[in-house]
Amino acid sequence: MYFAALLARTEDGWEASDTELLDNVETLSDLADLAREAAAEDDTVLVLIEQEDAWFGVVRIDGEEDPRIYVSDAAAAARSSYGEILLTDELLGRDPADDPDLDALDLDGTEDGEDEDEEEDDDDVTAEAVGSGEAVPHGPVGDPQVLDDLGVSEKELKALSEDALTEIAEALGASEVLETVR
Repeated sequence: MYFAALLARTEDGWEASDTELLDNVETLSDLADLAREAAAEDDTVLVLIEQEDAWFGVVRIDGEEDPRIYVSDAAAAARSSYGEILLTDELLGRDPADDPDLDALDLDGTEDGEDEDEEEDDDDVTAEAVGSGEAVPHGPVGDPQVLDDLGVSEKELKALSEDALTEIAEALGASEVLETVR
């Protein structure tokens, strides 16, 4: 089971709204646009996402700046449709230009003029290149200081587990508004 909410900072405190991310969002850019729509002027908006006790994510949008993201367990998030939105190549430390173009690869190993040793070397490199595009680290990824100025330190964020979003909301002074959308 998933839970996702937007917390928008206003002059009067935080305002919360729940959102069905899968209905409205397919990319991180879509998510950032959705968050910016919820913002009063260029104020901070947090997107809080959790999948039961498996993982949680925080996306922070400040005006037109690039989103700042923290995911508690990248490997767990990678198995989720919400997680796939957050786990960008940049967040995972991948260069999208390094991903092999599978259409350009000759994967049948029957190219003319190659001897057997060259074919084996090419197959090993291809397997490593394709495999490295799929590797996702276990544990947290992203910006662990995403909430520092809002009262949740890097150490506290990394220590959160089962009820992470509630604890984050409490630190922000937004637990009541978050509970209204739960």
